[in-house]
Amino acid sequence: MARSNYVSSTDDGFAAQGQTFKSAIGAYAAILNVNPAAVTAQAADADYFSYVVASAQIMQNGARQWTGWKSLTRGGGDLPPSGAPVPPVFPPAVPAVAPGVEARFRALVKQIKAQASYNTAIGEALGIEGSQQTGPDYATLQPDISAAINGTHVDVGWDWSGFANFLDLIEIQVDRNDTKGFVALAFDTTPGYVDTQPFPATPVKWTYQAIYRVGDSRVGQWSKPVSVTVGG
Repeated sequence: MARSNYVSSTDDGFAAQGQTFKSAIGAYAAILNVNPAAVTAQAADADYFSYVVASAQIMQNGARQWTGWKSLTRGGGDLPPSGAPVPPVFPPAVPAVAPGVEARFRALVKQIKAQASYNTAIGEALGIEGSQQTGPDYATLQPDISAAINGTHVDVGWDWSGFANFLDLIEIQVDRNDTKGFVALAFDTTPGYVDTQPFPATPVKWTYQAIYRVGDSRVGQWSKPVSVTVGG
């Protein structure tokens, strides 16, 4: 069963992940050949990133409060029960580290996972194993696409519907209203496709549809067609 990306996509989640790793690595550092300097460096990264995330949240909350207070001060209105905002209180400062905390974390995890002594149980204890993902129901899987004019071309929007680990590419077809019907346009592996076909001199409707592929086979259903009028 495929697993999701082990690095959290949210700042709060990544900060918590760094702290989990920091707390657990001591028990496994020796068997995973992680030297003390690397352990110390990761701990510093984890602590500073947690500090930055917490400080950013305090600043964001304070900005909202002071923006509301500014509008109230200028325009009038009912005072909030808490009164005027107060200056923010930040967590205790920790030593700063160089930019690139996630890149360093990924490099350390890559090194750890290359060790013969590494296993999934250790990875779960360190918080570096992504959650297990259930594959899609290929019978009902259907891309959701869009089409929009962007200057002199058409942007065809698409994504993996959350199943990038189970799919290889998407097949996109276009009907340019030229009596040929739908014809192959692209086999794309990066979400978002640009149709660079020159626009005609007179207005015409172009229609797009797409379907996912695994290997050489189509899977799921064709997307709902989407259309855009170009030219003229």
